[in-house]
Amino acid sequence: MTARDQRAIGEFRAYLSGERGFSPHTLRAYLSELERLARSEDCRRAGGLDRLEPLGVRSYLASFHGRHRPSTRNRRLAALRAFFRFRVRAGAMRHDPTDGLPGPKPERRLPAPLSAEACERLIEAPSTRRNARLESRDRALFDLLYGTGLRVGEVVGLNVRDFDLERREVRVRGKGDKERVVPVPAQGYASLVEYLELRKRPGILGEPLFLNARASRLSDRGVREVLRRRLREVGIARHATPHTLRHSYATHLLDADVDLRAIQELLGHERLSTTQRYTHVSAERLARVYRQAHPRARGE
Repeated sequence: MTARDQRAIGEFRAYLSGERGFSPHTLRAYLSELERLARSEDCRRAGGLDRLEPLGVRSYLASFHGRHRPSTRNRRLAALRAFFRFRVRAGAMRHDPTDGLPGPKPERRLPAPLSAEACERLIEAPSTRRNARLESRDRALFDLLYGTGLRVGEVVGLNVRDFDLERREVRVRGKGDKERVVPVPAQGYASLVEYLELRKRPGILGEPLFLNARASRLSDRGVREVLRRRLREVGIARHATPHTLRHSYATHLLDADVDLRAIQELLGHERLSTTQRYTHVSAERLARVYRQAHPRARGE
């Protein structure tokens, strides 16, 4: 990678974190993609990132065809588009080499929610932890993830002051730095109060809501590790992520006939079409239940 490319990526990093307010996870993904491009043969042949032509970008992206899902290739293209548009606006390039470049058609993958029983077991089953504070934290964490449908990045970004004890709600800063207020259900409220009672001391309002074992902010990666441990502990054999709990929250609300627009507001979706995918999930589940239970559906 040339020194010029390193400077360009550094300027882009400052732009994303300062002006765009990207999350650390998205920031890492975008920057690692640019570093990968800068080290590629296509970039070396062109003489650097600012000299890349559309053909070079196409060649680079084509090298991943068949090795990654369309959604992954689309994320790669999104990172490159953001960078080259930034360089054009900065006057470092005359033309954006990704302009007009179509992305691969995304897969239509339906979420696979956990059952309500599995979510209940995840939260309620006895823990093998010997640390009372971590045990209480885990319970409050999963109660909040499943009880509110928050994104993992939103949960780890919460501070204690964002939890309103009187109103029983959390104030969340979501995608695009948009703020919303989400109600906390009774059991989740009780779990959070119990956890915070164990941490009670002056100045706690400014602290992160969820702490790791070293008493610093729990990261999104840390949440995934805690969830993996808990799934093994309670005997849930399937793979699940924090986002699975968000899918489960939305699907179970829909199954309970909650209005789709209310679910959209709770999830913080900008478009109703994003929320509507859960209708397909519920329709698929209903069809599966019918095929399993109704004698006229068994082909006997």
